[in-house]
Amino acid sequence: MTLIRAKLVKLTPVACRLVPRALAAAVVVALAACGSSKPKPAPLESLTSTVRIATAWSQRVGSVDGQLSLAVAQGSITTASSDGLIVSLDIATGRERWRANAQTELAAAVGSDGRYAAVVTQANELLTFDQGKLLWRERQPGRVITAPLVAGERVFLQAVDRSVRAYDVLDGRWLWQYQRPGGEPLALATSGAISAFRDTLLVGQGARLVALDPVKGSVRFDVNVGTPRGTNEVERLADLVGPMARADDEACVRAFQLSVSCLELNRGSVRWSRPQAGTQAVAADERLVVGADGADRLSAWKAENGDILWRVDRFTHRGLSAPAIWGQRIAVADREGYLHLLAAEDGRTLARIELDGPLAAAPVVADQLLLVVTRKGTVYALRAN
Repeated sequence: MTLIRAKLVKLTPVACRLVPRALAAAVVVALAACGSSKPKPAPLESLTSTVRIATAWSQRVGSVDGQLSLAVAQGSITTASSDGLIVSLDIATGRERWRANAQTELAAAVGSDGRYAAVVTQANELLTFDQGKLLWRERQPGRVITAPLVAGERVFLQAVDRSVRAYDVLDGRWLWQYQRPGGEPLALATSGAISAFRDTLLVGQGARLVALDPVKGSVRFDVNVGTPRGTNEVERLADLVGPMARADDEACVRAFQLSVSCLELNRGSVRWSRPQAGTQAVAADERLVVGADGADRLSAWKAENGDILWRVDRFTHRGLSAPAIWGQRIAVADREGYLHLLAAEDGRTLARIELDGPLAAAPVVADQLLLVVTRKGTVYALRAN
């Protein structure tokens, strides 16, 4: 068995979630020596809300300790708890459509196209369900922490070592595997970038975005999002952080501790890139791109050219989540469980509500509702009036 030995370095708090890159038969070694001191978070501002946030519905699923992605498709939202419960809810009403139980703890959840759903267990087994019924399971050769992508009757899986595997959703037949040659010796222990664009699969490979043919696994384009610099492996780490933000034929994505970039997917090229060190995904639409840096300073850029629109620092060190663009508003939560609503045009705060805990996944907007799930496992569908 090959053991990858990572150089033990002193990590700053922003870079603590790191794991060494794993080979097919490798052991993942945890890095130690993360700093424990934390800066004092900015106090909550005095606020008179000008927008009312109401709960359209809420459902309790189960607590979430690790990685989670919300899957929204065909009028449903699919989520999961860390102990293995997987639930699909109707977006409009919150009514349960189906549920499944992996009967073991999950490491990566959840991917779904509305009918089929896939998760990965702590034992590295990929489980695929059809409306709650278990179809098949397949043990993976390496650790997985990024939720599977279910699209086009296929299941796509990205492992910690950045390898990508494709399976037939109906019978679990292995179709192909892709892994870009070379790469960094360390990888982020957080959800990576994997998404679909028309008939193309998009995957993050370090600081590069690679487009793959979903049928054959062959490369359609390979674009460098940024060039990391540093004196050691930690400083040079620049994995793309998921989920990617899609806006028409463009995708915007964060490269960890490096930059925020928007790419033209038809051309396979970077449209613009702006330096910003951060750990959370960005949000984007046809007008603007929004993201927080490592100190939780929130910035908005023009989607067309990357010019800065506004920047606010009143949430510094509050542990901001990935944001969501909700019509003319920006929604972002902090580690204390407060959800903040900002004006998209200038970043001023419009409203604030308290949830039952911090978010467990990036928020999603569907059917004019803001969909969020907390670490306690409560799914909220929120409406702004």
